[in-house]
Formats: sequence, C-alpha cells, structure tokens
Amino acid sequence: MARTRKPVVEVRRSQRRRRTVSAYREGERVVVLIPDRFSRDEETEWVARMLDRLAAREERVQRTDSELLLRARRLITRYLPDHESRVHPASVRWVTNQNGRWGSCTPDDGTIRISHRIQEMPDWVIDYVLLHELAHLVVPSHSAAFWDLVNRYPKAERARGYLEGISAATGLVLADD
Repeated sequence: MARTRKPVVEVRRSQRRRRTVSAYREGERVVVLIPDRFSRDEETEWVARMLDRLAAREERVQRTDSELLLRARRLITRYLPDHESRVHPASVRWVTNQNGRWGSCTPDDGTIRISHRIQEMPDWVIDYVLLHELAHLVVPSHSAAFWDLVNRYPKAERARGYLEGISAATGLVLADD
C-alpha cells in the first residue's frame, strides 16, 4: 500500500478570528487559519480535522479526461448549438506540459489539451478555458467572430479576470491560448 507523505503545515493564528477555522494549499504547504485563543490541543485537533477535509475536497476534485470530454460536449450543446455539427473534438485531455498556456487546440486534427494547472480551479473557469478551445474548432484565429463565440459564455469576462489574477499572483506569464 502506498504511503502518502504528510504535508508541511503552517498554522496562522489571528486575534480577529473568533470561531472559524479554514485551510488551503499554498504550493506544497498547507496553511491552517485558527483563532489566536485556541489551546495547543485545540490546534492539534483542528489541524488534523482540516487536513482530512482538504484531502477529501481534493479527492472529489480529481478530474479525468473522460469527465473533461463530457464537459466539452455539454458546453457545445449549450453555447455552440448552431455549430454542433462541426464541433467534434477528436480528443480532450489534461496535460502537464503546458507551462505557457491554459489550453490549446489543433483545429486540423481536433485535439484539445487543457493545462493541469487549472484542474483545481472553479468549474466556471475550466468551462471558460474549454469553451475557448472549442471555439477554435469553429474559428481557428482570435478574430471578432471567435470572441463572439467565446463571449456566449456568461462568465467569460469574470473567468478571464480570474486567470489574469492567477497569472499576476504566481508570476507566471500564461497566454490566453
């Protein structure tokens, strides 16, 4: 049985925090935010509890290529119904070798690759990136017609802002495509 390595945990205490406890990943580290008044025993208990919750959440978020293809089909039906007969991706998959883009599409062979970097992002961001790449199967360039298709997605502007914020915060320079 494979053993998983226990993550490095940083506990941050706050005098303003009264009752709530939260946790999130910051790179390889897990940050647990707790009220300053917690005893060491309470801290230990809550760190264990939050590590369990975080692991459960991350397990639920595991996204597969087949789930990504189903998501693509739903997006085609909903936002590109007038192009449904032309939009048939040959493959839609997560990849780990895209360090300068959120996703890419090769219209000639219908392959779409989505960066693993967005796997844990909100669904509406993943949908935006995926719809962006699906739109390239209709319009290969970033012309006005292409952006008209992408902007059918109601959260397109919000998702672009989210991705720009992630790029700025991480120092990554990632292209829209």
